[in-house]
Amino acid sequence: MRVISIKKLKDFWLKHRDAEQPLKAWFAEAKKAEWRKPSEIVSLYRTASILKNNRIVFNIKGNDYRLVTAVNYDFQIVYIRFIGTHKEYDKINAEEV
Repeated sequence: MRVISIKKLKDFWLKHRDAEQPLKAWFAEAKKAEWRKPSEIVSLYRTASILKNNRIVFNIKGNDYRLVTAVNYDFQIVYIRFIGTHKEYDKINAEEV
């Protein structure tokens, strides 16, 4: 998968240093993946949530943070739509970001 954009992840882990290694690990795994459907993601990430509009929510660092992505399976692209704390996540509509 192509992940667009790592800059959002880097900006986040510069503010939340404890998120750096978990986000780097997620990025490395996503980059190597060839997901064709949401169930393939959930088989690897049991706590991931599948939402409308091809959104997938990943729990990062033992569920301390939430990562919302939009996945285009045909073109093998994962778009980083949001990364934040639970409090920040509660303020967004994950299906629309």
